[in-house]
Amino acid sequence: MDYTQVCKCFYLSFLVLAGICYPCSGASQVIKAVKEMVIMSCEYNISVEELERVRIYWQKDRDMVLSVTPGSRKVWPEYKNRTMIDITNNLSIVILDLRLSDMGKYDCVVQKFEKGSYKLEHLTSVTLSVRAYFPKPSITASEIPSSNIRRITCSTSGGFPEPHLFWLENTKELNAINTTVSQDPETKLYSVSSELDFNVTSNHSFVCLIKYGDLTVSQTYNWQTPKQEDFLNNLPSPQTSTILLATGIPAIGYLVYRCAQRRRERRNEEGLEMERMSPIL
Repeated sequence: MDYTQVCKCFYLSFLVLAGICYPCSGASQVIKAVKEMVIMSCEYNISVEELERVRIYWQKDRDMVLSVTPGSRKVWPEYKNRTMIDITNNLSIVILDLRLSDMGKYDCVVQKFEKGSYKLEHLTSVTLSVRAYFPKPSITASEIPSSNIRRITCSTSGGFPEPHLFWLENTKELNAINTTVSQDPETKLYSVSSELDFNVTSNHSFVCLIKYGDLTVSQTYNWQTPKQEDFLNNLPSPQTSTILLATGIPAIGYLVYRCAQRRRERRNEEGLEMERMSPIL
């Protein structure tokens, strides 16, 4: 076993023993959403001058996140370009663009150089929960060949954990068709879609309910069957019909008169032209 492996094993063993032996107030908890930013405090203040005698480590579930040692700062690959430490704010760790994989228990370890060696100065833990909330689903309608049947589609995406979709009417579950659930292999976020056919000859109020973990999100779709009186109400009133006739008939008569007048004028013009062209005997 080379020197690097020996140091790594010693360091991990030290952190485990520190977590067991060092008295602390218990892990606090922070809840954030995917793509948000989180700031987790180490709850320990030091001056810039003290940095020369201090080591600071942030780790998640025993995996390193970042370290600050005299003359060096390092961020591990998974957190590169989105993680930093705020020395002036209780040695807080700042993580941008949160991912589901960032969930876990974070430990902040502070070691201080005293009497020729580094000794544990401070240890605190923060548990980070990352949520991915499904937005309110959208419901769209489409026509299908049968004149009395209509199809609606309920869909949403970008949530976690795995969703379960239900169609309800008057709290009774309905039989859906083409329900699909997919997961993005990179972000681990889910998408869900489902279709429902219904008869348009009666009124309906459907609820598309999506459950994921201990959370739910829903959308309602209402259908009102067109009534015969609605059609009759759209017909013009007798007064409107009278006005239309009173204005329409004279207009039509005027157009007929103008057409006839134009026809007579054209015939007269043609007669004069013929007279000019006739040879003189």
